[in-house]
Amino acid sequence: MPGEVWLGKIMDAVFQRKRRSVVGVLAFEVSGSMSKLLHIWRSSSEESVARIRCESIRLEGVRRIVSDDDEFLLGLAFAEMVENLRSVARSVAWISRKCEDFSLRSFDDAFDRFADSGYDQYQWILDSKETQSMIKKMERYVAATGALHREMGEVTLLENELKKLAQSKDSGIKERKLTVLQQTIIWKKQEVKSLKGKSLWCRTFESVISLLVRCVFTTLARIKLTFGLGGQFLPRNVSVSSASALIYPCRNDSESDPSMKVNPNQQIQGGFLELNSMNLKPPPGTLGATALSLHYANVIIAIEKLIRSSTSINRIARDSLYAKLPIHIRLTLRARLIGSRHSFGNQVLVAEWRNALHKILVWLSPLAHNMISWHSERSIVHRHPVPKTDVLLLQTLCFANQESTEAAITELLVGLNCIWRFEKQGNTKLQASAYFC
Repeated sequence: MPGEVWLGKIMDAVFQRKRRSVVGVLAFEVSGSMSKLLHIWRSSSEESVARIRCESIRLEGVRRIVSDDDEFLLGLAFAEMVENLRSVARSVAWISRKCEDFSLRSFDDAFDRFADSGYDQYQWILDSKETQSMIKKMERYVAATGALHREMGEVTLLENELKKLAQSKDSGIKERKLTVLQQTIIWKKQEVKSLKGKSLWCRTFESVISLLVRCVFTTLARIKLTFGLGGQFLPRNVSVSSASALIYPCRNDSESDPSMKVNPNQQIQGGFLELNSMNLKPPPGTLGATALSLHYANVIIAIEKLIRSSTSINRIARDSLYAKLPIHIRLTLRARLIGSRHSFGNQVLVAEWRNALHKILVWLSPLAHNMISWHSERSIVHRHPVPKTDVLLLQTLCFANQESTEAAITELLVGLNCIWRFEKQGNTKLQASAYFC
């Protein structure tokens, strides 16, 4: 009898241990990390990187106010992709603490070593055939977990509706509705049970994390390869002079801000991932360094709406836009407007201004809209599991030269003021003629 009790306790302990090792409600968080990882995997394909080389870095606005150095721009794209992967790796490292396998629990350190030296201690990099199988499995898990989340939400809504109906005093239709609702809830719960078996819900932490760590390692190797690093990995304490410009971008043109150049003799301390993060910090002289990128994006979009509006520019909208401008731009604008008063009543000059403003907006407006989209996707309020657009940081105003951007904004404001003055004079004459008729 005592032996049976002892054996029963052991079996209960084993059962409880197995239950704890199942992902369960964390399936939705794991699915989010898995979705991001799949997105990075697709973004690092040869076709996607070719589009960055041939399209993204060729945007007129990027070449005008960000940089015309291909290596610098590709370096930013590379750094951003690696940083996104690092963010997912942090989530994986946090979940990996629930694993019993020591190698999986030490994923964080293993990833740092692999990023620095290319040392794959646990042989987590997969070959092409294994990778395709892994990607398909992850896609199935993400789809099933997403369906599970929707079905569980529907069950909750139906159960709430059932409670309200049960409290209703209208007994005429009440019984029939109750029966239908109860039957629907039973069907939905059966569907939930089925989806739990297909999704991440019933998977063990070991099996899920094993899948994720292999994908993280393989994705980093792929990113380095598609950006032309040929599988070579930089050791710690590497000097900037010996590093590839694809990883450690710096401006080489003599016209760029000296503060944005890196001293070739300077020795930077830190690992690959730390150095990579440093490259995403906007240097002095850029809008990102002065925290003006998002503000100027909103100013540019406001100007664009006024210029492309079919109605006349009203004073309230004009004053509202002026209130958003920093003091130094107001002073520059005031000086420019003093010398432009002669063109206020000239219809030909106004037409030329309209044409000039549209030409500026053609290349400046996309960067402003990209800035809003990029920021919105990463804000806490509107954060999505997977980005809805493929906007890169280099396609925004974050690394835009402050002086060049402010010159373009000032030009837009001078032209806008000229158009507003002309329309105001036209309206005044029209009102005067109508008064004397």
